Amino acid sequence: MAKSKAKQRKFTPKSPSDALELGEEEQQRLIDQTGILKRASEMYAARPSTDPLSHPSQKGSLLMPSRTSEWTFWDEIFATVVIVMPLSFLLLLMHILCHVQYQQRPDYWVIAERMGSSVPILSVFTFYTNRYKQHRRMQFGFFMLCILAGSRMVWVINNGNWKMNMEQTPSLGVLWVYTVVQLDLAPAVLGLALVGLYTWLTGQHVMFNSPR
Repeated sequence: MAKSKAKQRKFTPKSPSDALELGEEEQQRLIDQTGILKRASEMYAARPSTDPLSHPSQKGSLLMPSRTSEWTFWDEIFATVVIVMPLSFLLLLMHILCHVQYQQRPDYWVIAERMGSSVPILSVFTFYTNRYKQHRRMQFGFFMLCILAGSRMVWVINNGNWKMNMEQTPSLGVLWVYTVVQLDLAPAVLGLALVGLYTWLTGQHVMFNSPR
């Protein structure tokens, strides 16, 4: 009786689930043979991207996003807002610093009025220049504006009175920063070097004069 039960246990057939179990090496071999993962990765890479900043030309330039053929009008609006917001805060900060530098109490209504007239102009300027920033002519325009804005700002700081500094320095500073950031690396470095050379040759400095 015991022998018959032992034989039954010995020759009991395995369930279908046990027969279909595969080891990890066998599973990997079957996956490699079928090429499922390779085809899936190719399909994922070939799919159209919905993120305007995922374009190859955008890598390394997220601070100042550039327009691509996939962008819509609203993508351009969003990019303009992203750029104008920090520039507007920089403009506001420079207005306040110029007043404090010359021991003038900031008149926030006057500053708000200047910001109200400057920010819309800055937004329109940014919208169109950022759209064509990769063009050679636009890069040349940025390069010339970088030199002119930087040189003018240095001259105003050294030769202008306190009123001229408070009126012109904030706008010139923001324009200078914007053009440098939008330029490619080599023209940006060259533009800054030329402004520095102008400052050195004319014996000027980059610090504010005392109030007069």
